[in-house]
Amino acid sequence: MNYQSRKKALVLLADGTIFYGKSVGGKEGTAFGEVCFNTGMTGYQEIFTDPSYFGQIMVTTNAHIGNYGTNVEEVESDGIKIAGLICRNFSYEYSRPIADSGLETFLEQNGLFAISDVDTRALVSYIRDNGAMNAVISTEVDAIEELKKKLAAIPSMEGLELASKVSTTEPYFYGEENAAIKIAALDIGIKKNILRNLAKRGACIKVFPYNTPFEDLKAWAPDGYFISNGPGDPQPLNDAIATAKQMIQTDKPVFGICLGHQVIALANGIDTYKMHNGHRGINHPIMNLLTGKGEITSQNHGFAINREQTEAHPDLEITHVHLNDQTVAGIRMKDKNVFSVQYHPEASPGPHDAEYLFDTFFDMIKANDSVAVS
Repeated sequence: MNYQSRKKALVLLADGTIFYGKSVGGKEGTAFGEVCFNTGMTGYQEIFTDPSYFGQIMVTTNAHIGNYGTNVEEVESDGIKIAGLICRNFSYEYSRPIADSGLETFLEQNGLFAISDVDTRALVSYIRDNGAMNAVISTEVDAIEELKKKLAAIPSMEGLELASKVSTTEPYFYGEENAAIKIAALDIGIKKNILRNLAKRGACIKVFPYNTPFEDLKAWAPDGYFISNGPGDPQPLNDAIATAKQMIQTDKPVFGICLGHQVIALANGIDTYKMHNGHRGINHPIMNLLTGKGEITSQNHGFAINREQTEAHPDLEITHVHLNDQTVAGIRMKDKNVFSVQYHPEASPGPHDAEYLFDTFFDMIKANDSVAVS
């Protein structure tokens, strides 16, 4: 890498604030999206390929990004999903035996524009105080007024439906074809590791597009239903919310993660709202109110469900709360086998603090009279 070839770049926030840096690899480019930050010290490849981050420019708080390269097995989807990357120090050289390429190559292959040498501590502090907002990263440092005009035309994440951008377009199967348990998964941005966790417990999963009518899921005669994570505002997901309502009425087990958690809440008449910053990192503390145990969790969401409405709902119980701000991190229905969490049990941040949630789902399925599993 010729460090002299790196081009000057900037971060322009929607409120006009500017931070400067250099383009990664000397590339020219421009990218728009909602700027947010992740506090994880590792896992950048999983973050970049997580469909839940679609449409967002990621700021990494770890000072060094790319130092352990990339591995083809450590992706959460079919490619990079973030809109752009901002980091402090970008490592063009990497050192890890199982890495198969460098991060620069990985970004090039996926067409992602990234900038480094940004004062990310100052940027994150600013976002933390002023809230998540749209931004542009660009090498067009002399065209600020033009960038401002283009940025003003980018829609807000609030009210934005993005599940259709990342969902599968056709149903597909995952896991052993003849597995004893069949799970119908509604894909509103599903991560591969969720499918791995379901499959390794002895399930065949049929993954359906985000807008699939419930009748199509039911026709496969599944033993349980799963609603995935995903990007954007949950409120515009009218099809998914309607499907969730019908899932709940079947009396079969239903499990939702992150966006799926919000969809289940909306299906029960609970409002959602856009958070000031959201929760994004692998170190978020959760209290399980059912067991009294704490969990270290991986989180990635910019929306949450209304706690007051949930507490007042006659059919819902709050099962988990976030210890930093007391937001709702998990719910269950009192008279149904329906539950959900606002974090990622498959991401292994604890590393196994939250894996029991998958076991809970399978225990519900096995306890159902319609399933004969030893």
